[in-house]
Amino acid sequence: MNVRDAALTTLLKIGNSGAFSTITVNHMLKKGLLKEADVGLYTELVYGTLSRELTLDHILEPFLASQKKLDPWMRPLLRMSVYQLFYLDRIPDHAVINEAVEIAKKRGKPHVAKVVNGVLRNVVRKGRPDFAAIEPASRRISIETSHPEWLVGRWIDQLGVEETEKMCRLNNTPAPVTLRVNKTRVSVDEAIGSLHEQGVEAAVSNIVPEGIEITNGAVQKTDLLERGIVSLQDESSMLVAYALGANGKERVLDSCAAPGGKAMHIAEGLIEGQLEALDLHPHKVKLLEAQAQRLGLENVHAEALDARKAGEKFPPETFDRILVDAPCSGLGVIRRKPDIKWTKRPEDLVSLPKVQREILTSVLPLVKKGGTLVYSTCTIDHEENEGQTEFILSQGFIFDETFKERMPESVRHLIGDRAELKLLPTTLGTDGFYIAAFKRVD
Repeated sequence: MNVRDAALTTLLKIGNSGAFSTITVNHMLKKGLLKEADVGLYTELVYGTLSRELTLDHILEPFLASQKKLDPWMRPLLRMSVYQLFYLDRIPDHAVINEAVEIAKKRGKPHVAKVVNGVLRNVVRKGRPDFAAIEPASRRISIETSHPEWLVGRWIDQLGVEETEKMCRLNNTPAPVTLRVNKTRVSVDEAIGSLHEQGVEAAVSNIVPEGIEITNGAVQKTDLLERGIVSLQDESSMLVAYALGANGKERVLDSCAAPGGKAMHIAEGLIEGQLEALDLHPHKVKLLEAQAQRLGLENVHAEALDARKAGEKFPPETFDRILVDAPCSGLGVIRRKPDIKWTKRPEDLVSLPKVQREILTSVLPLVKKGGTLVYSTCTIDHEENEGQTEFILSQGFIFDETFKERMPESVRHLIGDRAELKLLPTTLGTDGFYIAAFKRVD
């Protein structure tokens, strides 16, 4: 299958049905229709076009004003082509235009291919636009880095212009591929050696002791995932297990456990304890069970249950430690899932904190007195993070004074007087993440 045609097909599926980009891309790759040499370009075209969508439309707009109606596939094709023209220097302009015209001939009527050809040639003649004169700063950053202006404005209010611009630019770069080593089976050095034997190069993480970063090759082409030697997980997410500090014979609850990365990391550290892993959706519970089986963990009990009803299932003060990795806007993982910035709306940042509060209200009484609660999200928004922390502190909890010493040395300098850690994508190059740890005293 032609790599650009495959990328366009994927973009159309994401745009038309709202399918998740990561799932749609993986589905295409599993079909095996692409040459191995084309996989890198395919993923670059899909994720790059999604990431730069607003910028690409800004560039195209003057040349589409006279077009009364575009076939549904034309705009994604033009976006993908402009992305190649301005952001992939290794592809000659004429090759980009010729490929787009050939795709247009296959998908549309003859005159449509002429439109595609004319638009792209005009784009090349005009060249890259100058964004510097756009005002105000929120609109300039929005257009130049391709983020919704409402979101840029919100971040400017919370983080300032300079930090917002740095983060938006970083969001348009590929995220590193990091793995968590299952240390119940092998050491980090042994895992890196096994990857090397199968043609994948990796280095020890600078952030988390059991983390490694892929520097060349694809771990999916090895058998280490299937054998439960490693798991795909961002380093910021790995920090949650350290924050929780579960060990020994403790009973632990992960109230919102799917897809299971944090839950399995916690279970790997429990010696004789038991982890209760909840998720709202039965099909995700099956994923949790499959994860535990893959990793050889027998101390995980997964169950389909809305965390907002956990208080109906478990008596008060049942658990030594509880993790609430709350459903959130996901605004910290835009590098990995660029479609998030287009699917989220301002109203989501009103409704999601309400759901988070309902989960906390149900779960907080289940912590034993003297027990630990960790609240975490993969977002950087104040309302979803610090706003919920203040609520927890009003419910008979205090910040856990041992939080800092439990965390890896690499992040301790980022932790102040409060037992919380907020990582922007620009802080350490990880996903954006928030973690706070509490002790129940009442």
